[in-house]
Formats: sequence, structure tokens, C-alpha cells
Amino acid sequence: MRNNLRSEDIEVFSEAISHFFNVYTGEAAQVRSAYLLGPDTPVRWNDFNGQIDVSGNYVGQICFPAPRALLSHVLLKMGESVFTDDKHGDIVGEIANTLSGRARRHFGEGLEISPPRLAETATASIETGSGHRPYAIPLLWHGYEASLLVQLAPRN
Repeated sequence: MRNNLRSEDIEVFSEAISHFFNVYTGEAAQVRSAYLLGPDTPVRWNDFNGQIDVSGNYVGQICFPAPRALLSHVLLKMGESVFTDDKHGDIVGEIANTLSGRARRHFGEGLEISPPRLAETATASIETGSGHRPYAIPLLWHGYEASLLVQLAPRN
């Protein structure tokens, strides 16, 4: 398996995570170093998993698995007072969508992104059929851990 993303490409996603938390909560997330998931490295799915499918000049997925408590805290910072599963699903999808939108600006209009969808933890997966391994970009915010998963490959 291989990966064709450059460090500048991954940096776009790291900056997008920082930007989201700064803008929507007023507090920075501590974004850690990205790493390539190995074939034997399990993906850490979480309580809520926002996924975006990518097509066009690139194919793959962008996923944001996050724990309920992190999402509840984000919702609270955004002024919400109701913390239903629907609200959690909406915000994890919105985070994935925001990150994907910033990626589109970097990769160009040829990057087509689907509407966000919520993947059940038991059935969540990130496609590696193209032979390209996904990156994990871990973050820490208010003691909560999450990771952005990025698997993109140029269309052949």
C-alpha cells in the first residue's frame, strides 16, 4: 500500500481542525503529528463518525470519529443546550463537512465532496481499495481525544 499525499496536503487538514475549534468554540485544539495507518493498525472509531466521500480528481474519504463528550462540549460552546443523538450526529457531520470544504480550496474545484453521513461504529470503515493508506491526524481538546482520518488518492 502507498500514499500519494504530500506533507503540505496533510497540513491543510491539520490547519482546518485548528481553524474549526478556534472559530466555533473560541479555543484551540491541540493537533498532533499525523501518521500513516499501517495495514495492522486498527482505526479508532468512536461514538459518532462523520464521513465524507470524495470523488472527482481525487477519490477517497474524510472521516471524523469523535466521542459523545467532545461533541457535547462543542455544542455547549456553540450555545446549544440540548444534547440529543441527532444534535451530536449533526455536529460531527458539520465538522467533517467544514474540514472537507477547506480541503476543496487546497485541492481545487475538481475535488467533489458528498454530503456528510453518519456511520455507525459497528459498521464504519475507511476504504483502502485504491491501495492508498489513510492518515490519522489526532487531536486533543479539553482532555477529549479524536482523530481525523484522511484517505485521498489522485484519480488515475
